[in-house]
Amino acid sequence: MTGQTQNVQLTQKEKTLLQDQKTHEEICVQKYQNYANQAQDPQLKQLFSDYAGQEQQHLDTINQILGGQVPAVGQQGQQNQQNSPGVGSNQMEGAMANQGDASLCNDMLMTEKYVSDTYDTAIFECSDSNIRQALNHIQKEEQQHGEGIFNYMQNKGMYKPK
Repeated sequence: MTGQTQNVQLTQKEKTLLQDQKTHEEICVQKYQNYANQAQDPQLKQLFSDYAGQEQQHLDTINQILGGQVPAVGQQGQQNQQNSPGVGSNQMEGAMANQGDASLCNDMLMTEKYVSDTYDTAIFECSDSNIRQALNHIQKEEQQHGEGIFNYMQNKGMYKPK
C-alpha cells in the first residue's frame, strides 16, 4: 500500500494494545536520544541517533492509527539497517571497550527484544489487514535495530554468543 491513508474503526482491544505500543515507542525515542548523547563511540552515537529517528516514525505511525488513519507503509529507515557499524573493527577494541557504551547497548538490545515481542500480540489482535501490515513493518524495523546493536556489540567484543 503506498501513498494514501485509509480510515479505520478500531476496537477497544486494538486501541488498548496500540496505546501500549505508543508508550513503548515514546520510551524508545527517549532512550535512543539520551543514549546517543551519552555514548562515547561516534559510531554508536550515530547508530542511536538514526534509531531515534526511526522510532519517532514508528510513534507517528501508531498515532496515525490511533487517530483512525491507516498510513501507507513506506521503505523509510530500511537502508540504514544494512550497514552494521563496527564491521571489520579491531578485536583489541573489545578488551578496551567502553563499559558505559556496553551498558547502553545491553539495555537497548533488551528493550528491542521486548518491544518486538509486544508487537506480536498487537499484530495478531488487529482485525484490519492494513494495520497488521503497518505494525509488521514496524516490528521488522525493531528487529533490525536489535540486529544492528547485536552486530555492533559483537564487532566491538562486547557480546560473544556461545
